[in-house]
Amino acid sequence: MSTISRVLVDSSLYIFLVCLILHTTAQGSSREALEFTISIGSGSKGSGLSKDCKDEHHTLPFKLKCPLPRTHPVTLPALPSKRDVLVFADQRLAVVYPIIQKFKSIITSDPLGVTKTWLGSDICNYKGFYCDNPPDNKSAIAVASIDFNGFQLSAPKLDGFLDQLPDIALFHANSNNFAGTLSPNIAKLRYLYELDISNNQFSGPFPTAVPGMSGLTFLDIRFNFFTGSVPAQIFTQNLDALFINNNNFMIQLPDNIGNTHVLYLTLANNKFNGPLPRSLFKAFSNLAEVLLLNDELTGCIPYEIGLLKEAVVFDAGNNQLTGPLPFSLACLENLEQLNFAGNLLYGMVPEVLCELGTLVNLSLSDNYFIHVGPICRILIERGVLDVRNNCVPDLPYQRSVEDCANFFAYPRFCPRMWSYTYIPCNHFPFRSSIPEIAPSP
Repeated sequence: MSTISRVLVDSSLYIFLVCLILHTTAQGSSREALEFTISIGSGSKGSGLSKDCKDEHHTLPFKLKCPLPRTHPVTLPALPSKRDVLVFADQRLAVVYPIIQKFKSIITSDPLGVTKTWLGSDICNYKGFYCDNPPDNKSAIAVASIDFNGFQLSAPKLDGFLDQLPDIALFHANSNNFAGTLSPNIAKLRYLYELDISNNQFSGPFPTAVPGMSGLTFLDIRFNFFTGSVPAQIFTQNLDALFINNNNFMIQLPDNIGNTHVLYLTLANNKFNGPLPRSLFKAFSNLAEVLLLNDELTGCIPYEIGLLKEAVVFDAGNNQLTGPLPFSLACLENLEQLNFAGNLLYGMVPEVLCELGTLVNLSLSDNYFIHVGPICRILIERGVLDVRNNCVPDLPYQRSVEDCANFFAYPRFCPRMWSYTYIPCNHFPFRSSIPEIAPSP
């Protein structure tokens, strides 16, 4: 082959290889290597070229265009959409939002689906939550009241929730299944004046924070499992209502109970013991209901019970009270229900008591009365008076003679026996001959 023909062939081959390389580079080939050998000249076998882009000693008369190194894509977090950003009507609502959500997370039962409404920033429309302007800033909006009554929610505690609501004024949560104890931090809730946690599963001692809460006017902790003593100072607080019945409190009623301002008081179904303080009745002269049933009260009934002039209901059934019934009961002109059943009372049923025209239910069963007069017998016929299981000889359904004899074999005496015929009210003509307050023995 002539020299010119050889040059033309070599040049054509050279141009072809260059075009091949450029095409491969433009397509971004992912092959790890492009190997080729170019022979130029007179067929020398040892000369060649590696396509490695890092090889700076190639003999090609142009610059190779190598593909850019591969990089892994970086995933950036998505920016929150406008609808995902919570906007609160007031900063005070923003503060309690995580507290509410945390409490929601520990609720173990919600049969009525109440917590399904606890979503988003509109806390004032959460079921059970109520907002108002706090006293320290009339232009602000805060959670001022909570009413969970009857929601049947279950949670192991209220700590971390109730005590973290700085503007709460009313907290009502009766008839749920909340448990644990009440945090002493509730004493820091400066606006709280009504607290109702009745009919739950709370336990432990009487809430220690309560005696220090001077603004509290309503306390209802009925139907729980609180135990131990009740602080004496609770009776001298400025409470309008104190409901502590149906727990396991064990204490003798303190003497300072006479200094109380309570208008509604229930102490029943506990283990209160000892005698009824004489001061109790003077202090409770404005009470409509006095409930002392199913405790362990002992001693005699003082004549001061006649000072309960506004009483509609007086219930001291199932205790260990003894002695006769004071005639001063005739002063309870508004009395509709009187229950002394299940005690150790004896003597006669006062006729002046049976003369009260307002009586609907007078229960004196399971005592040791021995005499019932004609006026009281009329009430028996009307179904108002119940004296079953006593010691009245000529009435049916009485105790056995042996049972009555055993009781009277051990005489029981009361102090100031003269006071049991004293009637401290205006409509009895002989009142003026008796001192306003009977002297101590």
